[in-house]
Amino acid sequence: MSEPLSKIPGGMRYYFGAEARLRRAVENTAMSVFDGWSYEEVTTPSVDYYALFERGMGHSEAHRSFRLTDTDGRLLALRPDVTSSAARAAATLFAERARPLRLCYAANVFRQQPRSHAEWRRESTQLGCELIGAGGATADIEVLLIAAEILQKLNLSDFCITLSSVEVFNGVAASLNFDETKRAEMQRLIDMKDATELQKFLAPYAPPGEIAAFARLTRLSGKSRVIDEAREVITNARSVAALRELENLWRVIESLDLTELFEIDLGDVSGLDYYTGLIFKIYLSGAGGRVGRGGRYDNLTENFGRAEPAIGFVLDLDAITDVLARGGFNFAQDSESGVTILGSDDDASLFLKAKEQRARDEKIKISDK
Repeated sequence: MSEPLSKIPGGMRYYFGAEARLRRAVENTAMSVFDGWSYEEVTTPSVDYYALFERGMGHSEAHRSFRLTDTDGRLLALRPDVTSSAARAAATLFAERARPLRLCYAANVFRQQPRSHAEWRRESTQLGCELIGAGGATADIEVLLIAAEILQKLNLSDFCITLSSVEVFNGVAASLNFDETKRAEMQRLIDMKDATELQKFLAPYAPPGEIAAFARLTRLSGKSRVIDEAREVITNARSVAALRELENLWRVIESLDLTELFEIDLGDVSGLDYYTGLIFKIYLSGAGGRVGRGGRYDNLTENFGRAEPAIGFVLDLDAITDVLARGGFNFAQDSESGVTILGSDDDASLFLKAKEQRARDEKIKISDK
């Protein structure tokens, strides 16, 4: 059954006029901040091998991509993610370049979304950066400050960046000797903040008091006290080391007087397979959900032949623009503001005048007579 050409596919949309200009202004602001931190723009292929994204994002996330078959029978995908492509480029095209690599991008990504979602946009634009070849707290802080600066440059003050570490979760799962199936189930319950079901699930594996405390911890968010409470519950060496790294990171944030922009949320156990340490999500008042996410992915480039530390993040241009538009922000001038209307019965003189004014960078509009 064919669809009428007057309609567009679900999850897609047009952008026009002031909204399109606002989107461009937000993108330009982000790219200007990236440039200010010496990040170089990279453009990745819109269509690539499906296996690239499956190896980078993990099967469940890559499976949401739009897939097609090449003429040679190989499975391709419309780009659902930029980080996987950037990691491959770092390990191959840029293998001989000095480290660290600082890459940034503004790119459309395509993902199939369940129709049950209140918002199931299938094409969105990611503004992001990747810092590849740099490990440790210095790189982590650099990326966090870049994310915060972009939002501040957009005059968005009511945002919060939540910090966690997948190693806290990994240490608990390892101490319980969980296989991949049990690990995935525990991760799902923590993501859902379902403390009751989490306690039932963990009951056969740990003492009741410890289970109750851990379930409570996964629902906590706040400042440094969250780390103090976590230490009372979590004792395995792997998780404790991750908590120590979070604490050191938080001390730097305190020294920069930026604690009002950040919180710690140990219930964040990201859905992407490639994260290895620090993870963070970015929330903006009025967005109805996160507007960005990021973290450390030290093992990803190894999939493409060269292992090295890396961290990055993406912002959702669509979500941020929606908030700015509803708040009355307008970075672009009205389309008729400061416009000189030109008209003449003599096309030669009309466009001579038009050329002169455009040479002075003045805004003009040719009259329709």
